[in-house]
Amino acid sequence: MRYLRNFAFYPAFYLGSLLITSASLVALPFSVDRFRYFVRMWSNWQRWCLTHLLGCEIVIEGSGPLDEPVLYAIKHESFFEAIDAPALFDTPSVFAKEELFRIPLWGRAAAAFGLVPVQRNAGARALMQMIRSAKALVADGRPLVIFPEGTRVPHGEARPLQSGFAGLYKMLGLPVVPVAVDSGPVYHRGLKKPGRITYRFGEPIPPGLPRDEIEVRVREAINALN
Repeated sequence: MRYLRNFAFYPAFYLGSLLITSASLVALPFSVDRFRYFVRMWSNWQRWCLTHLLGCEIVIEGSGPLDEPVLYAIKHESFFEAIDAPALFDTPSVFAKEELFRIPLWGRAAAAFGLVPVQRNAGARALMQMIRSAKALVADGRPLVIFPEGTRVPHGEARPLQSGFAGLYKMLGLPVVPVAVDSGPVYHRGLKKPGRITYRFGEPIPPGLPRDEIEVRVREAINALN
């Protein structure tokens, strides 16, 4: 049964992804809103394929997304949560590696959706530009999303947060909502399997805490499902 589910999932998801992303790129020169509509459609298509073809269940624990402007710090175990962000949040602005913005077409699309490029070894000027961009997006009502570990981490492992997370937290002056997710055992690179993927939203952490405290609290909360 697992093989049959994967046999159904992979062609459906990737063919649907090709059609939806192609439509989004066609729409981009004419309407940013229409382009973002297709991005959300792609995110929801992944959910449909997961629940109907793989037999997965997506569960949200805790308060879930909030109406107020906050920085969501999310555990990163697989591609699932990266693709799922537009389905989970209302037009989220995700902090992404600056290298991704150099990819032809993808970079333009990422900027149009409102992703924020992160230059890990950037100087003060680039950092301030990133902060200004993030604050403008918050003022526009967009939730901010970051994967503070900086890369995918296998389920069960807890790694240090990227050094830039604490600086971003300090300069944005926003509460942080840590979000644990356990997609790794279900949505790994090889054969995917039915099961439950849980998002656990932690309590908002207020701004202004010392670096050591915010890092400890976020790291513990995003690994709560390990």
